Amino acid sequence: MRLNQVAPESGGSGNADLSVDQDKLGAIGSAAYALHGRLAKDGKHAEASTGEAATQLSGHGFLTGSAMSTVQRTWSSQLGTLLDACANISNHLDYSAASHAKEEQDIKAALAASRIDQYFK
Repeated sequence: MRLNQVAPESGGSGNADLSVDQDKLGAIGSAAYALHGRLAKDGKHAEASTGEAATQLSGHGFLTGSAMSTVQRTWSSQLGTLLDACANISNHLDYSAASHAKEEQDIKAALAASRIDQYFK
């Protein structure tokens, strides 16, 4: 079995460290949360009137009514997917920031404990 892959970029040192900037994670998470709030409100703005128009047009025999109904269902589905994605991003970044902060505290505690241990020998 062979998996296709992208060739590594040239010029890298190979000694890169993973670093997390809590402020950047927080800013991205906040933006995702704000986008979720706006989408939840504004994305459903015309849902009721579009549904009513589709029903009225279909009731009077216009093919546009069923097409409008299809557009409304598609929009609602895609809006739900986008809302879920924004919530997932926001929640994941909140979790990541908290997780990294806890790991940092655990590492500091382990280092402090190892320094104490050397005095007992």
